[in-house]
Amino acid sequence: MEYISTRGGFPSSGKALSFADVFLSGLARDGGLYVPKSLPQWSARDIASLAGHPYAECATRIMAPFVAPDICEADLADIVDKAYSAFPHAEVAPLRHLGDNEWLLELFHGPTLAFKDVALQLVGHLFEHLLNARGQRTTVLGATSGDTGSAAIDALKGLECAEVFMLHPKGRVTEVQRRQMTTIDAANVHNIAVEGTFDDCQAMVKAAFNDLAFRDETGLSAINSINWARVMAQTVYYFTSAVALGAPQREVTYAVPTGNFGDGYAGYVARGMGLPIDRLIIATNANDIVARALGGGEYRVGAIHHTISPSMDIQVSSNFERLLFDLYDRDGKEITRLMTELQTAGGFAINAEPLARARVIFAGCSVSEDETRACMANMFQEHGLVIDPHTAIAVHAARGLGNKSGHPMVVLSTAHPAKFPDVVREVTGETPSLPGHLADLFEREERFDVLPNDVAALKAYIRARAER
Repeated sequence: MEYISTRGGFPSSGKALSFADVFLSGLARDGGLYVPKSLPQWSARDIASLAGHPYAECATRIMAPFVAPDICEADLADIVDKAYSAFPHAEVAPLRHLGDNEWLLELFHGPTLAFKDVALQLVGHLFEHLLNARGQRTTVLGATSGDTGSAAIDALKGLECAEVFMLHPKGRVTEVQRRQMTTIDAANVHNIAVEGTFDDCQAMVKAAFNDLAFRDETGLSAINSINWARVMAQTVYYFTSAVALGAPQREVTYAVPTGNFGDGYAGYVARGMGLPIDRLIIATNANDIVARALGGGEYRVGAIHHTISPSMDIQVSSNFERLLFDLYDRDGKEITRLMTELQTAGGFAINAEPLARARVIFAGCSVSEDETRACMANMFQEHGLVIDPHTAIAVHAARGLGNKSGHPMVVLSTAHPAKFPDVVREVTGETPSLPGHLADLFEREERFDVLPNDVAALKAYIRARAER
């Protein structure tokens, strides 16, 4: 598999990169995001052959083409087995039937109770495998709106080959989310509370990567969904859930709660590989840049709204650039122009033809706070089911846009309700319990540092602590 950048196609060397180089670098040196030069294609027979097989086996088969030849299939199978042994549910990503052709895809059975575990447990073992093979160490830098941080830290804690720096917006994640990051007692983990929003954190991370001298000096690697491996791993549960519901003979529609657009883009990739996905409903909260872009064709940054679904409090959805690259016929110069306009003018208009292509696959829906609470209450009253606010946003969007096709409607349930106890208690009267391994979370000592929204301060902090 060869990879290219969304900003320039090939790297400056004129050669496409392999998986290992793309994985360990994260962000392309021209500021773009890496994507495969072409996607592996799955026939109807290939897709049907996944039926009845364990999740880890399906994951190995689906991801093997993306990592070849850097990782052989036997080594990948071992990595995958290690990653998903941390999941107490045998199915890893089980489906829950709600009735009326509606399903929840439960993605919160990993160690930190969020869908990010599905990719990041794998990523942790990939770092260890590839870095040890090269005799290298890395400095992992990421930003989180709530869930990526804890999942990344859990996956990378204690690794001798990686020093981890994780930024989160101070006061803008739940206490459970914060403590899952800041109570990890590992010498290689550094938590940073930034005085700003998630978009500020994400901008600081990108600025650090785009300083190529600093990047080379510290050996930066990315852990956010700007790293292709995150997207690759998330395509798997689209395949396994669709097959369980009758694919390839039946098409499936998905409703995806969306912040940084990684999960939505993973569904798009799965569809591009041949999986019969009818539509991808992109569900946002008040921070609705993607829904607005799909609806009106204007991708423009607005003010960040602090909501009860904080993992989606994002205005710049990084993975949307990968989609735009395809919509604009993989024209790296045009994507560079659009991203420059986003940086300098705060947004851009999507041309009519690319927008029409997007609307064939995607539908956007913005869900208010009142609608989110009402959906949580309805699910509790109707099904006796406690769901988190991010899942509720996707359920509301799925039901609001309607399932006119008659295909199965699968809602991605991206987080355990115990991560958001205050709003769950407010809406349902129930206080969701943390699993046993997190039962003493509120008694553990926290460790984090506070930094201003300043790239120079971040670089100085990393230089003082990164071990090369």
